Amino acid sequence: MKALVLEEADGRITPSVRELPDAALPAGEVCVRIAYSSINYKDALAVMQRGRIVRGSYPFVPGIDFAGTVETSSDPRFPTGAGVIATGWGIGEDRWGGYATRQCVEASMLVLLPDGMTLRQSMAAGTAGLTAMLAVMALERQGVRPDDGEVVVTGATGGVGGFAVRVLATLGYTVVASTGKASAERYLRELGAARIIDRDELGQGPRRPLDAGRWAGAIDSVGGPALAALLSQTGRHGAVAACGLAGAAEFTTTVFPFILRGVALLGIDSNTCPFEMRLAAWKRLAALPANTAMDRHVREVGLAGIEASCEALLRGEVTGRFLVDVNA
Repeated sequence: MKALVLEEADGRITPSVRELPDAALPAGEVCVRIAYSSINYKDALAVMQRGRIVRGSYPFVPGIDFAGTVETSSDPRFPTGAGVIATGWGIGEDRWGGYATRQCVEASMLVLLPDGMTLRQSMAAGTAGLTAMLAVMALERQGVRPDDGEVVVTGATGGVGGFAVRVLATLGYTVVASTGKASAERYLRELGAARIIDRDELGQGPRRPLDAGRWAGAIDSVGGPALAALLSQTGRHGAVAACGLAGAAEFTTTVFPFILRGVALLGIDSNTCPFEMRLAAWKRLAALPANTAMDRHVREVGLAGIEASCEALLRGEVTGRFLVDVNA
C-alpha cells in the first residue's frame, strides 16, 4: 500500500509519501480499498503540525475521511464490493486515516455509499460537506424556516461554508455569505448567496451585548469574535450552529441573547455524530442537485500534493475543496 506518512525525527514531524507493507495496517472489522479522500481544515492542521490534532503514535497516516470499496469484512452490513464512506471517530487523529490506498476500520465508523452518489462525489463533499449538512439539519430541528429571514454563513468560501451556502439556498433560505475574499463574490452567488458581506462586519466582535436582530439563523465555522457577534445579532428565537474555529477557539459573550431573545447556540460535532443522523445527512447530500460553480472549485491532487495544498489552505488561499485521489 502507498500512504502519506507523518514521521518523527529529532523532535520534528515531517510528511512523506511511502510504500508500506499491508501488515502495517491497523486491525479493523472492515478493510477498504480507498479511492478518494479530501483535505479538511483539521487535516491541514495535522499535516502541517499546527495544533494537537494527531494523538496517535508515529509513524502516522493522517486524513480524517475516505471513500472506497470493501475488500474484506466481518460485518454483514458491509459486504465485499460495497461502496463505503468513513468519517469521524478519531480517523486521522487517534488511528490511521484516509491518506492511503488501503485502510482497515471498525464497522461502526462506516456508512454505505448512498444511492445516486459516487465515491468521488462523496469526498468532494467529505467531512466539510457532512458538517455543513448537519448544521443545516440542526437549524431545521430548532425551527429556523426559510421564511423567517436571512441566514448568514461565515467562512463562506471554505469547504464547510461553501456547502452550507449551497444547501441552505437549495432549501429556499435567503443566504448571506460572510467572507474576506472580494474575488469570490461570483462563486458565492452561483452557490446561491443572495448577499455578500465582508467578514469584518462580524469579525470585529459585537458592538454591544445585544445588537439589532439581523439574522434568523447562522452557520459559523470561524468562532472567536465573529461567533460572539452572531449571537448578539440573531433575532428572537433564532439559532446559531457553531462548527469550526478557523478564526479563534475562544469568544466572549453575555447571557442576553439567550435570556432576552431565546437564541440557541447549537454545537455541531461531525466526529462522533450518531450513525442514523450521519446516514441521514449523507443521503441528503446525495440528493442535492448538481452545482457547476462548486464543481469548478474542487481541486484534485494526489498524495504527493497534499502537503502543499494544506499550506495553501492554512494561508487562506483556497476557495472550495481539495479532493485527494490516493491512487494518482
